[in-house]
Amino acid sequence: MGTNYDLRMANQSLLVQEQIFAIDIGATNIKFAHVNDLGELVRGVRRRPTPYPCTPSRLVEFLEERIVKSGCRRVGVGFPGEFRDGHVIRPGNLSRPGGVVTEKDPTLDELWRGFALQDALREASGRDVHVVNDATMAALGCIEGSGTELILTLGTGLGLALSIDGELRRERDVGAEIFREGKTYDQTIGERARSLDDARWNPTLVEVVDRFAKEFHADTVHLAGGNARRVVPTEFEHLAYRVVIHGNEAPMRGAARLFATT
Repeated sequence: MGTNYDLRMANQSLLVQEQIFAIDIGATNIKFAHVNDLGELVRGVRRRPTPYPCTPSRLVEFLEERIVKSGCRRVGVGFPGEFRDGHVIRPGNLSRPGGVVTEKDPTLDELWRGFALQDALREASGRDVHVVNDATMAALGCIEGSGTELILTLGTGLGLALSIDGELRRERDVGAEIFREGKTYDQTIGERARSLDDARWNPTLVEVVDRFAKEFHADTVHLAGGNARRVVPTEFEHLAYRVVIHGNEAPMRGAARLFATT
């Protein structure tokens, strides 16, 4: 009986090792999930508050512990700021020492710029870690592969990604851009704005969607992220392009595609 139990445990361990550990870093919470090669959830999504002040070393330590405990050999990570070639370009809200309700700290911001997060996580955990911008990871979990597809992620702030015939294009980080009345897109359409005036949030979102859809000549707009569940579908029926609303699991599905396309 002991031998059979040991074999079952060994087989279970091998199954877990072949899964992908998906991590979606947000300005408020960090989400974790085990997914298979198709991006399907093997276990439910778990959440932990994002640690603040969120220095690079603190985030690496926070994630490394969970990566090792996951038992997975492959890890896909979505970073909530501009990220390119394994390095942080701009850290977004992670440069705010107390989260989104506090002002950016120039010293903390400088610590993040140029930080090789992907290599740091690989070295700390000993796992095959791939890191991309969080909107990119969500996009990978949404796109259908035909025409011009715009992906907007709705959470603490706003993220944007673009796919043309299934190929992701590098686009700017729009969250810090001014939308109107001196307020950024993050401030206008992010979670704080929604919580303060939910009735105004959906009509404003329609304006934001339409502005970017016209800029990028989108055939389809995908809405993903934690606040996608708060979208009122009928608000978009008059628009000349498709609007597809996804659940909060899109980034988790996208983590699997990081390994399917590399």
